[in-house]
Amino acid sequence: MINSTDTTYPQPAVMTVSALNQAVSRLLERSFPLSWISGEISNFTRASSGHWYFTLKDDAAQVRAVMFRGRAQYAGFVPREGDKVEVRALVTLYGPRGDYQINVEAIRRAGVGALFEAFVRLKERLGAAGLFDQERKRALPMFARAIGIVTSPQAAALRDVLTALRRRAPHVAVVLYPALVQGQQAPEQIAAAINTASARAEVDILIVCRGGGSIEDLWSFNDEGVAYAIANCAMPVISGVGHETDFTIADFAADLRAATPTAAAELAATPRGDWLASLRADATDLRRAMLRALGEASQTLDSHTRRLLSPAAQIAQQRGKLLAHATALTHANRAPLAQSRVAFDKLHARWTARKPDVSALRTRMEGLRCRASLGIANQHAQKRDALRALSAQLEMLNPQRTLERGYAIVTDGKGAILRSPAQLRPRESVTVRLAEGGAKVEIANVQPEL
Repeated sequence: MINSTDTTYPQPAVMTVSALNQAVSRLLERSFPLSWISGEISNFTRASSGHWYFTLKDDAAQVRAVMFRGRAQYAGFVPREGDKVEVRALVTLYGPRGDYQINVEAIRRAGVGALFEAFVRLKERLGAAGLFDQERKRALPMFARAIGIVTSPQAAALRDVLTALRRRAPHVAVVLYPALVQGQQAPEQIAAAINTASARAEVDILIVCRGGGSIEDLWSFNDEGVAYAIANCAMPVISGVGHETDFTIADFAADLRAATPTAAAELAATPRGDWLASLRADATDLRRAMLRALGEASQTLDSHTRRLLSPAAQIAQQRGKLLAHATALTHANRAPLAQSRVAFDKLHARWTARKPDVSALRTRMEGLRCRASLGIANQHAQKRDALRALSAQLEMLNPQRTLERGYAIVTDGKGAILRSPAQLRPRESVTVRLAEGGAKVEIANVQPEL
């Protein structure tokens, strides 16, 4: 038998109920991630705190559910008893009671999941076709003369838009292009109204709008034909469909999305008061700028006036300057001239002091000239007499004169003068030059000198 007080064996840990429930809760949360669960609403209660408590059931089972206020405010609708819904929930355990329950993160009507999948597929296809590219988006005109509205004449959204336009820009014309905004024929009528507005081109901006509702109510704006009509519209299109949390294909195809129809009207038309205030501010700025420019010009004119002199004063001033220049020029000319005259007088005096007596030199030079002329004449006479004597001697030595006296010059065949009979040979031809010519003779014999 084992003693219960024996501490030899380890004792198992004892858990409290709270710890057990917390452990089970953590186990459930780890084992079951966020999942979509479909069922029917039962026992729906909306607490004063804003939390929703209900039972989600089907034909065979049920589970308690809670949706806290922070999530419930984005549901878009308040479920009623018997509604078929789909919830995105986390499986957990409510610790204080130990009740198994689900914490709902999001709720939608049953069948919305299929619509959402169709919405995503259409969005992806049109996005791939380039309908949502930012390059296609057009800027809204600054001054809209007319605004078109595509919606139902009975829609509350039309009244909201007209009220906003009347308040902000009553001067802007409004053209309504009526179309159904809900139902089977709504997409075709919406696209036709947009095409009509584009063909008429009588407005500057087109608003496609509808009030809030469920995804089924807004499904007409998730149509491919409507998207292409918006993308091909001749003027910029503003989409104001549903509330801020609602998104449709029309929102992505439009040039600008507005959270609500009223916001679409505010984006389409700048308040006239703002334009008038801007114009008044611009006018004030222009007036101040003009006054400032006039003031500066007036000051500049005064400054120029103070510096401007009358023509008579200008002439007198220029005459004084001219007289001063003339006086300076006169002094400038006289001073160098006087200095040059003094220097010239000094040089003339020095030259006069050193000037030689040329009269005696001239008399002497005249005597020398006469002596030179006489000497030259005597030399000429002497030279002439000597020349005559030499000429007479030369004449006497002239060979021609010797030949004229009967002498002759004998030369051999080479032109050498023959002076001795020994130089002659019988039958040799020699040349005999006489006073009046010459002759060739042949030596018959040679006689030696006796």
